[in-house]
Amino acid sequence: MLAAAPVSALLKLLADPTRLRILALLEREELRVGELTHALGMGQSRVSNHLRLLREAGLLEERHAGTSTYLRLAASGDGQEVAARLWSTLRAEVAALPAHDADLRRLQAVIEERERASADFFDRAAHDWDKIGGEFQTGQARQRAAALLLPPGLVLADLGCGTGYLASALLGLARKVVCVDRSRVMLQRARERLERAPYEAELDFRLGELDALPLGDCEVDGLVAAMVLHHMPRLEPSLCEMLRVLRPGGTAVVLELAPHREERMHELHGDRHLGLEREAVRAAFQRAGFEAVQVEPADDRYQPALPGQEPSDKPAACERARLELYLVRGRRPHPDRP
Repeated sequence: MLAAAPVSALLKLLADPTRLRILALLEREELRVGELTHALGMGQSRVSNHLRLLREAGLLEERHAGTSTYLRLAASGDGQEVAARLWSTLRAEVAALPAHDADLRRLQAVIEERERASADFFDRAAHDWDKIGGEFQTGQARQRAAALLLPPGLVLADLGCGTGYLASALLGLARKVVCVDRSRVMLQRARERLERAPYEAELDFRLGELDALPLGDCEVDGLVAAMVLHHMPRLEPSLCEMLRVLRPGGTAVVLELAPHREERMHELHGDRHLGLEREAVRAAFQRAGFEAVQVEPADDRYQPALPGQEPSDKPAACERARLELYLVRGRRPHPDRP
């Protein structure tokens, strides 16, 4: 940390008009060294010594980004209160310097050029931005950023949770997450997965069926059921159970497969239905008593591996299906609303 300069040294330092001009510019805008020299209309070698003296006096702060150095006026504190008070007193005098107006015009030109270069880059990159801006490892960051808009303290349920891949996205967003599945092995795998997660939430694992949920009336604020309704013989019993366990105003979200022709899904995934019609699910939500029911695109596809059916001495080559997905959501009404 730089030691505070004596008052006599500071007075001498701030007696130089060029240093006052530098401070006036860096108080307005953080600048790279090259940008500062352009705003001053001076060569870098002429400016460098002034910058060194101002740094030593603790009046400047630096930020390094790669090979670039950014300069700004230092915040008061860390023993530099006298320097800050002197600058505060002299600030008004800078406007009387002959070069000050020209400095401000050049500074504005520097800022406009910086913004123009940034805008030009994004204009050039716009056609490829879906690729450039979407190069994430898992794609979870965008979803979590949106989900953080949820109010804190919620109790949420993942119905037919499987190994907990969807419930893991609820951690950190809810006070409590209840995982329900009909398989003890699935629940154990979900427990192993979720208890290692870095987010704090109370976890509750319950064995049960979707049409006879092991949840109390009005126990949860929201629930999700992903890729489970097409395993059920009928939709209404499961949806009535979802309505029962939701608190008034709570939301149920279902992620489902659109109808498809991959017969192998019966055997490979235990699917009862080869997808479900959107309007059939919407109507079932409404019959169960949900309000504000909406069908929305999922902006995704389910791509399970489908082993080949032809006999072979070699391991079966796998193709991947591309099955369309959609979302349906509905809200449990408040009892006092008409």
